[in-house]
Amino acid sequence: MTTSPAATGGVPRVFSVIRALAEAQADGARVTQVARHVGLTQATTHRLLQSLIGEGMVEQDERTKLYRLSIDFFALAAKAGNPGNLRELCRPVLLRLCASLGDSIFLLVRSGFEAVCLDRSEGPFPIRSFTGDVGGRVALGVGQGALAILAFLPQEEREEVIRFNLARVREYGVYDEVYLRTEIERVRQAGFAARNSGLLEGMAGVAVPILDREGRAVAALSVGTIADRLNPERLPTVVELLKREAATIGPKINPFDATLRRPAQSLASSPAPQRIDGTQPGATP
Repeated sequence: MTTSPAATGGVPRVFSVIRALAEAQADGARVTQVARHVGLTQATTHRLLQSLIGEGMVEQDERTKLYRLSIDFFALAAKAGNPGNLRELCRPVLLRLCASLGDSIFLLVRSGFEAVCLDRSEGPFPIRSFTGDVGGRVALGVGQGALAILAFLPQEEREEVIRFNLARVREYGVYDEVYLRTEIERVRQAGFAARNSGLLEGMAGVAVPILDREGRAVAALSVGTIADRLNPERLPTVVELLKREAATIGPKINPFDATLRRPAQSLASSPAPQRIDGTQPGATP
């Protein structure tokens, strides 16, 4: 973190500390780092941090003693910046794509080294998917949606995910590091992921990333269907529709949306999805 002149007055000092934490690494910062950044004494900085903890805006890791902005801070910022969350924003898109294509549409969001199925709109064809129901998880790199997210992460994050997930994706029997990296590069060049790996017999999928304002992949729109419906003649039309919808979502994404930090919280408060006939789904879409 870079050093800035000390702010004068109580409120400016508080906000200088908040800004310092916002610029810190994801794990947080030590009181000495924050003090150096804002140009205040360690004692004053510690007092301000404790006040922010008391208001629920800052939290301290008990093990590392690092300070970071709390989930309550991000929730408050989300309400101020945009009343909607990612699932609400994308729901009309899923319904529109499902009606247009006649296939099942999935919304996947990144959660650490995994992709979580945040929502879906089910088409008339019985299919299987890697994530299954809403709330299902799969390692980033497995399945078209998770691969689309992985391919469009910043390079440093992408490399970290590959190192962590390589052993997991190898469990599927057809993946190795060369294959995974080749697929990632192909997806980056094409702008979408679409290949029937044979892992789910008779099934096929295509996915495009949803990029935030900084061009970072935070989610993916994915079509799951039977293999015959994603033939070379139809694939370009499906991809174009997905890309068009994803492009409309990206600029509207609230960077403080708690869904992007804690996908499970959004799922816990959401009603269970239903099939188009109104019945509850089983273990797979």
